Amino acid sequence: MRVVLLALLFCSSALTGSTQLLNGFTATGFWGEQELTIKDSSKKTIICINAPLHFNKSGITRLVFYALPNGNSIEWTKGKKAQPGNDWHFDIQHIGAQTRYVRALDKKNNYVVIYLMAEQKSWPAWKRSAVNPEHLIKQLVDSISGVFSIYQPEIVLNGHSGGGSFIFGFIDAANEIPANITRIAFLDSDYGYNDTLHLQKIVRWLSRNNKNNLLVLAYNDSLIIYNGKPLVSPTGGTWYRSRLMLRNLSAYFPFSVSADTSLTTCSALKGRINIILKENPQGLIYHTEQVARNGYILSLLSGTRFNKKKYFTYFGKRVYEQYIPE
Repeated sequence: MRVVLLALLFCSSALTGSTQLLNGFTATGFWGEQELTIKDSSKKTIICINAPLHFNKSGITRLVFYALPNGNSIEWTKGKKAQPGNDWHFDIQHIGAQTRYVRALDKKNNYVVIYLMAEQKSWPAWKRSAVNPEHLIKQLVDSISGVFSIYQPEIVLNGHSGGGSFIFGFIDAANEIPANITRIAFLDSDYGYNDTLHLQKIVRWLSRNNKNNLLVLAYNDSLIIYNGKPLVSPTGGTWYRSRLMLRNLSAYFPFSVSADTSLTTCSALKGRINIILKENPQGLIYHTEQVARNGYILSLLSGTRFNKKKYFTYFGKRVYEQYIPE
């Protein structure tokens, strides 16, 4: 994959006025974006890279590796305005529109989102069927990151639902989380957290650089009864795993806690760690609502001035409606 990507991207860019059309990319014709889709049959993955047409050379380029949730396509994940007869999945994440909102808010920096889909539409299933999946995941991230090396990019590992399996696969691939990873976000996706495997790596990564940020979103899925049965096992849901991660991290970093009737926010390292837990007394399913209600925006901007100035509210009104395509 690296050879193919290098041939497409790294050799040159087509410059038109203030635009920078990367080789192999196609201008989408709206919102100043360009895209490239790569189908890798050997790795059984489909990747869509969405980048701005103009890169601000004085800003930071952030590559957001967004691992798709179980059962979702790239087009569903990008989102669009729901029309009669459309599949309901188009209206549950809106990663495309939320990315556009972030780009409009933070005009200085460059945000590239890389949609990562396994052919099975499940990263946990893909990992079970692949040979040395952790190595393949790291190779994929390194290959795409490498072709943007002229921008010296920062890397954001991000994912919803089963997409967290991709993130943990990357963490499992090496003894240390690499220095170019500056943000990790689990959007109701840390099912695979294992304190023995992951805690010390995360602690060392957070301690190594004051630019590194960790965000975890979860809701109380332990109360949900679906088709007459609990939705998750007592220790298998993100509610349990997120509180376990919080308890583990609390041994290393002092947390402050703020709460209302809906959300409990646990923060440390001057806002570089945020674990936000959604209460659920009625036993409702908030799995995708956590993403759609500005959760992805928060995953990119938590701990920054944009979050502190309250341009948006997590689990509030969707602020990105004007950026949703027809």
